[in-house]
Amino acid sequence: MTSGLLKLCACLTLALTVGACSTLEGVLVPVAAKAPGTSQVDMLVATTREMASPPDMFSGDRGRGLSFANITVSIPPDTARQVGEVQWPSRVPGNPATEFVALKADVIDRKQALAWFNRAVARAPKRRVLVFIHGFNNRFEDAVFRFAQIVHDSHAPVVPVLFTWPSRGSILAYGYDRESSTWSRNALESVLKSLASDPSVGEISILAHSMGNVATLEALRQMAIRDGRVAPKIRNVILAAPDVDVDLAREAVRDMGRDRPNFTLLVSQDDRALAVSRRVWGDAVRLGAIDPDAEPYLSEMRQADITVINLTELKAGDSLNHSKFATSPEVVQILGRQLAGGQVLTDSRVGLGDVIVGATTGIASSVGRAAGVVVSAPVAIVDPRTRENFGDQVRGLGQSLTPTPVP
Repeated sequence: MTSGLLKLCACLTLALTVGACSTLEGVLVPVAAKAPGTSQVDMLVATTREMASPPDMFSGDRGRGLSFANITVSIPPDTARQVGEVQWPSRVPGNPATEFVALKADVIDRKQALAWFNRAVARAPKRRVLVFIHGFNNRFEDAVFRFAQIVHDSHAPVVPVLFTWPSRGSILAYGYDRESSTWSRNALESVLKSLASDPSVGEISILAHSMGNVATLEALRQMAIRDGRVAPKIRNVILAAPDVDVDLAREAVRDMGRDRPNFTLLVSQDDRALAVSRRVWGDAVRLGAIDPDAEPYLSEMRQADITVINLTELKAGDSLNHSKFATSPEVVQILGRQLAGGQVLTDSRVGLGDVIVGATTGIASSVGRAAGVVVSAPVAIVDPRTRENFGDQVRGLGQSLTPTPVP
């Protein structure tokens, strides 16, 4: 990469990052204050992430095994927010009257996790459990707040269990995130089997988003191969905008056998993130972007008895059209009604320019990263989310180009 190109990137960084928000640390440090009219979501967290240094809880690195946490999130009054939105703290500590904050955030052991779960299931109507698996570019706190928003806005009477895998929370780490999601499949399978074997549980629903569908499909496939079937208590699996190759998904569902859960697929042909992912993977069609009315998908979905909900015409607050399942008031409330009745049916901060960088980066290639930064620079001018992250992109580029000292 020429020095002139590096200078151009540096100048664009200075011009485009003015007023950009920095990533806050300690967002989940519990606050003592409460505000009138707030709501609370108390969840169990199972994670394959590594413990982080205070004030954060878990990092984007891979841990040595499963860890657990119990987190209670306070959500602002309905008069202070829109359904589908996560009101991030502007500073730490956050203001519970207007922002999402943690009232409790405790790392616990397996025995304590089981005790919490048993108490929660005993209070839940029909003892229903919802397991959420997030997607690409999610920090630990991203996954926690997004799941709290989904549970609250859907009004689903479920026991919320978050499974969060090691994501760097960076648009430059697509490859690492992808492999981390696959790497976490055994742990997710273990969590799902533990929940399903609990006699107090009535039924389990799974909601997976984007890259989180990789771990989900792999875990269910493995379970079916090991045990001869997916655990019967796992009734519903909702695949939201799955960033999964269609052929791999087809094989995974087939390997689960005929006695498998009810699958619901949420697709959108205007999903920009999946359009770029398709180019990254050599034009391999992504499951979340298929046209369910076109062949061979129309016949295949019918034969597999998979319910498909096409969200293409739906307009939501996500500029990439990749998180409609969570940001659309209509979808999240429909989701809640279905879960409440036991029926079959965030990376929200990523900008279009960020996705371009993720597409061109490949396996941490400096040349690809440089190309992505340059291509995304004009996008940053018109896309505020890209503008906020552009500085991190160029700083990452600079680090990748710094020569490694020879010992």
